[in-house]
Amino acid sequence: MASPLRGGLFGEIVSMALVTLREHKLRSGLTVLGIAIGIMSIVGMTSLIRGLDKSLRESILAMGSDTIMVAKFGGFSLGSGRELTELLRRPNLTPDDAEAIASQAPSLASVNIVLGQGGPPTRERVYYRSERSKLLNVFGSTANYAEVFHIDVVAGRFFTPGETRRRASVIVLGQTPVQALFPNLDPIGRRVRLGQARYTVIGVLGPTPSPGGFNMGQDDLVVIPHTSYQKQFGIRAERMFGGEMRAVMIAAIPRDDVDRDVALADIERVMRIRHRLRLDEANDFELMTQDAILALWAQISGAIFLTLIVVSSIALMVGGIGVMAIMTISVTERTREIGTRRALGAKRKEILWQFLLEASFLTAVGGVIGILLGSGIGVGVHFATGFPISLPWWVFALGIGFSASVGIMFGLFPAIKASNLDPIEALRHE
Repeated sequence: MASPLRGGLFGEIVSMALVTLREHKLRSGLTVLGIAIGIMSIVGMTSLIRGLDKSLRESILAMGSDTIMVAKFGGFSLGSGRELTELLRRPNLTPDDAEAIASQAPSLASVNIVLGQGGPPTRERVYYRSERSKLLNVFGSTANYAEVFHIDVVAGRFFTPGETRRRASVIVLGQTPVQALFPNLDPIGRRVRLGQARYTVIGVLGPTPSPGGFNMGQDDLVVIPHTSYQKQFGIRAERMFGGEMRAVMIAAIPRDDVDRDVALADIERVMRIRHRLRLDEANDFELMTQDAILALWAQISGAIFLTLIVVSSIALMVGGIGVMAIMTISVTERTREIGTRRALGAKRKEILWQFLLEASFLTAVGGVIGILLGSGIGVGVHFATGFPISLPWWVFALGIGFSASVGIMFGLFPAIKASNLDPIEALRHE
């Protein structure tokens, strides 16, 4: 069994490393900088990616496990490798599709259509007297919008099916326009102008869950009956890459006594009939559920994290090469010192450990600096923008572990070279 290092040697090695840092400030500084940049990238980006991952998962979970979304295409189609131009040539969804699903799919409890979502958005300002809001997302929907998307109506009410049929000029405001136009007033019953049309405010939506406290404009919206939306805006179609894209999204909720897979099959059947698809033809629309969206996001976030590790590893490798160069030069400069230590009885493994720990000390200093800088960047971004961050303990352990591993890996060659020096030849070195 190998005997442990002699007592006091570890402290002596750390002292020697500090002397090396002090005497070779430029070389050591460049080494520490290379490691610090790599660790800063890992810690900083990991904190932001994990924060975004956590907040998006919360947002997706807030959608409700039973909600089924129908769209022209989505992330699954793009992720399967299909060309965007091919997806844009798919038929656009229409309000008639939503009505057909509602009437022909008995497994569903509620079907909702949202115009202005799932494609190029409709954005307008809302005016009240001399006040005006920022540009807001304008959605045209059915009376069950709040129910399907699990949003509370905190004041007033939502519009009714009768108001939808009559194309009533009624509007439900999100929190952003309420705070901008009615900071000290009750908005219910007030007449506002949306673009060039006038509407009566009948309700106020509660705050949409804010991922990690990060404001992504989730409350920058107003909702009007989809019939009123069609009257004012039509169903806007944007030409994109040789195809046409309309902002139409359909959402459905199964009955309590019906399995979600049965509801999915029902919706698929209705849509395939409407689009006249043969049995051997693939769907030209996309069905999305909460767990499927979570699985897709897990793939995306995993790929992002892997890319981060690869990019950061390049910076760590550059720093590691610097460590090898500096330690090799240090071995050459200290050849007589090594010979003297060997002549006084130092063993090869002690010389080996001396230079390995010196290299690890250098990189560990870079690792600590990188952790502090990376954490500072994450916290700074959070306080400046509200972007969610997450700094679990293992991120710091990962930073220290990576930096120390780089020191051991790239310091091994110089350390072996130092330990293999012949004492007599080393003492003769000039």
